[in-house]
Amino acid sequence: MPTLSTTLDHYEVWFLTGSQNLYGEDTLRQVADQSQEIARALGASSDVPVKVVWKPVLKDSESIRRAALDANAADNVIGLIAWMHTFSPAKMWIAGLDALRKPLLHLHTQANVELPWAEIDFDFMNLNQAAHGDREFGYIQTRLGVARKTVVGHVSNPVVSKSIGTWTRAAAGWAASRSMKLARFGDNMRFVAVTEGDKTEAELRFGVQVNSWPVNELAEAVHAASDADIAALVAEYEDLYDVVPELRSGGDRHDSLRYGAAIELGLKSFLEEGGFGAFTTNFEDLGALRQLPGLAVQRLMAQGYGFGAEGDWKTAILVRVANVMGSGLPGGASLMEDYTYDLTPGAELILGAHMLEVSPSLTTSRASLEIHPLGIGGKKDPVRLVFNADPGPAVVVAMSDMRDRFRLVANVVEVVEPTEALPNLPVGRAVWRPEPDFQTAAAAWLTAGAAHHTVMSTAVGIEVFHDFAEIARTELLVIDKATTLRDFTREVRWNQAYYRLAQGL
Repeated sequence: MPTLSTTLDHYEVWFLTGSQNLYGEDTLRQVADQSQEIARALGASSDVPVKVVWKPVLKDSESIRRAALDANAADNVIGLIAWMHTFSPAKMWIAGLDALRKPLLHLHTQANVELPWAEIDFDFMNLNQAAHGDREFGYIQTRLGVARKTVVGHVSNPVVSKSIGTWTRAAAGWAASRSMKLARFGDNMRFVAVTEGDKTEAELRFGVQVNSWPVNELAEAVHAASDADIAALVAEYEDLYDVVPELRSGGDRHDSLRYGAAIELGLKSFLEEGGFGAFTTNFEDLGALRQLPGLAVQRLMAQGYGFGAEGDWKTAILVRVANVMGSGLPGGASLMEDYTYDLTPGAELILGAHMLEVSPSLTTSRASLEIHPLGIGGKKDPVRLVFNADPGPAVVVAMSDMRDRFRLVANVVEVVEPTEALPNLPVGRAVWRPEPDFQTAAAAWLTAGAAHHTVMSTAVGIEVFHDFAEIARTELLVIDKATTLRDFTREVRWNQAYYRLAQGL
């Protein structure tokens, strides 16, 4: 059975260098040598989590077009970095840029950091022309409407390498979405609007296949789990978590923990056999399942799967994408929901949680594995992990279907310790302070029509989601420390016109 991959180790980006035959072989050899040095520096940077592959210098239209087509055809190539070392006439790039279907980053740099003032002659000037060669390239990208990220500066500058590394993470998230299959167990929660959406448009825009399976097919996989596998997984639970006595071996509710393990085993086997990277459940449609999946969902999100509660497949997409983009970084990604507020003036906080399904990747503390009643769903008491998310910077991002497009809304937040203990809220939970302040953030969120389900990422920040939205050509509204409600409202109105026009008639 295929195993879900969240690592970025198998991904690569190609480093393309533009020039032309005008300058002679000696100059072109220097171009090749210097561009290889730039590519090697990026590849060696700890900020860039994927392999950087240098490609021979491009000097004519056909070689440029062929490089774009080859990149399109290579599944492990997630994007191209392009640099015009010398002056590469932009018409040579038209066919290649028009054919390109992979993300593009324009690196505006040069081989040297400082100018060797006393040595500069026209041989030096002919070799080091990126200052205007990249401007020619920028023009043709804009003329053709090519979506790209532009990074300016020398690769030895950590600001440059970090920005490029951030883009590669977004490109990896895009690659994951283009190959994602999502299993919906049951439909959406009844009468809820924002969890609905156009699944055909989602496949066109993001590449995600969103389809449904009867929940009893999942139940069959759960009930097929072997006693030996269940026992081994329960032993893993007891090693990783503080399991309450009633759930331990010999405890009067141990069978409930064993059933929670069976759900994890059955759910994972179903997802692996179908090649699914994300899934949804719905407490209104549990079929033969005896518990609402809680512990299993929490652990599978921590392993890299996307998840959305109550049939919310759009949030499941975001959780999977965020897991991939944050691969190898501290922190994690999880389904989250703004639940309730502390409205103390000047000290407002948001308490986020869900019925059961918050990923333990949001904490480095040892979670408690407990069982408690659940007043909805009509099933037996479910097992779940209980913890507080670690304090630190985070971002919460929602996806809404706006009828003619998808809209991403992101709020930069600071996760904080709860003001007091939460002894009667036995779930995974996070408490945060939104930027720029509670009143502005909440009003902007409501103005945008953003969803109540989100992905919370404590691994990657707003720049990664910005790059992802640019690659996906998807609207992104950002709420951060610079946000004012007046300007945000204007942006919402302007975007309405822009995105309708950008799609054409």
